[in-house]
Amino acid sequence: MWSNRSLPVESATPKQLETLDKIRLVESLHLKASLGDTLWPGFGKEPIPISLHYDRVSFLIGYPGSPPASWEVVPGDDFQGQIYYLKAETDPQNFAIQVGEVWVAGMATKTMTDLFLVQVYRDFLPPVIEQVFPYRLLIQPSETQICAVIHEAFHVYQARLAPQRLKAAEEAHKSGEQYWVVDPTMRASWYEETYLLVKAVSAKTDAEARQLAHQFLETRNQRRQHADLSSDLVDYERWLEWEEGLGKYVEVKILQLAHQSASYQPIPEIEADPDFKGYRGFSGRWSQENIQLRLQAGKEGESRFYQTGLAITYLLDRLDVGWKGKVMEEGTFLEDLLQEAVK
Repeated sequence: MWSNRSLPVESATPKQLETLDKIRLVESLHLKASLGDTLWPGFGKEPIPISLHYDRVSFLIGYPGSPPASWEVVPGDDFQGQIYYLKAETDPQNFAIQVGEVWVAGMATKTMTDLFLVQVYRDFLPPVIEQVFPYRLLIQPSETQICAVIHEAFHVYQARLAPQRLKAAEEAHKSGEQYWVVDPTMRASWYEETYLLVKAVSAKTDAEARQLAHQFLETRNQRRQHADLSSDLVDYERWLEWEEGLGKYVEVKILQLAHQSASYQPIPEIEADPDFKGYRGFSGRWSQENIQLRLQAGKEGESRFYQTGLAITYLLDRLDVGWKGKVMEEGTFLEDLLQEAVK
């Protein structure tokens, strides 16, 4: 029970950003500015407004000009010397959202994400266990939220570089209901695909990675043929990997760069955050991503394509150093670039 005393609890709707949430956002922006161009040319210095949301209120930071009238200036406070805004919230989104004519990266605060995870388990567990379960183990390091902000900021970058492509990716989500009806007949093949992806990403040589990637693509084509997938359902897979696989790549890769960099220094204020681990946890995070890649093959839900897209991007890093210059082009998907790379 003691371990549960320090868990986050739902508070009254805040009137301004809480101190730790400010610090984490400053670190996100610092990380993006410092390593973003190494991660993706042009991304690091691209100014991207952020909307951080709690349960019933959102805060808008870095907006150019004046936002729509539904947003009010936060009185008596600032963010790095600049005014910021708030509004009541009923349907917050973790994605690129439009505020007026401006694309903004929307993301939940860490407190809200922690509360969500704790509540999911509380609803699932029997009452006797629910009282003593060590929920503290569910609390993610702050790096998870810090890098997730950069994930959502990259969706804004996609919207700026390839607006029609992002619109088409969003339209593709409508095929989801039909896709998951067909999915149970493809589960065995999905397991084989993801097994080959995991092996390809961890291959010791480029030649082995290329061979395994080729086998993955062949297995994928056979699955689609055997399931008689329509072009819309094939595109559903391809668009989600393009949209969310790229976002996932940015989220994980920026963590890896911060972990490996000998020169990157987090902001000093982040030391006040008890959940910040100094970017030391990348190895564990990478192991979790590979486990999730295998597990998602047997589950229904779009997270599967976050994981397959992530794996393909890491293969492209290895087999085609120029892939980032091509992936925003019309008609180009991650698997197309991988196909070119294994020829």
